Amino acid sequence: MVETVIYLLLQIAIIALVVYLIIWVIETLGLPIPPRVVQIIWVIVVLIVLLLLWRALGSTISMPRRL
Repeated sequence: MVETVIYLLLQIAIIALVVYLIIWVIETLGLPIPPRVVQIIWVIVVLIVLLLLWRALGSTISMPRRL
């Protein structure tokens, strides 16, 4: 379980770093990115991270079933 959490945190950090570097390189090259597009990109990143969290920890979290 601890190994899964550490691996998950590494994946999240790498994803955030890669997206930040891509945005930084594009802006450094002189191509302006509208702020709304940057926000949408970060929302997509957050959704991907939530998916990673669900896949990694979803089986260990017990969800109550409604009858």
